[in-house]
Amino acid sequence: QISRNDGELEAFSWSLDLISRILCRVITEGSTIVMKAINVNSAALLRKAVSCAPRGERAAWVLNVQVGTQSISPLVWAIQAGSLDASKAIINDLLTIRADRDNYYFGADFLFERHPDIVKRLTLDAPALLPTFFDGFIWRSRNTENGLRRVNYWLKHFLVDGDGNF
Repeated sequence: QISRNDGELEAFSWSLDLISRILCRVITEGSTIVMKAINVNSAALLRKAVSCAPRGERAAWVLNVQVGTQSISPLVWAIQAGSLDASKAIINDLLTIRADRDNYYFGADFLFERHPDIVKRLTLDAPALLPTFFDGFIWRSRNTENGLRRVNYWLKHFLVDGDGNF
């Protein structure tokens, strides 16, 4: 016999029922194609999933999933789960410059807005991703002039905090 008190058994059963309902809800609502790609740690599936998103929403797809009233980040989920291939694909996608006829898209602002501690998080949880991350803030021209290539570095997020202070 587990317990002599029927109230304890009923309370335990109620708790397990509540936990199972919450987990089912999280799995159902948070089961996006991006999260499925992360769970199998597939860069190819992640690129395919994100390619379905409109250009202006790509960053939101990899930085925010709403599950009920909770908001989780697929990028942080991937880093914490050790899905380094998927994490690398997310970072590469966020830090790729894209354009259409009206706008340019570069996910660095969205990334640092959602995760101002991303450098610290990568340093502690996934140091192997740091070269990929920092490389995403360098743009190299495909053209050379007199053996020189034009390069742009985006340093704003490393020099200025969220309030615009050095």
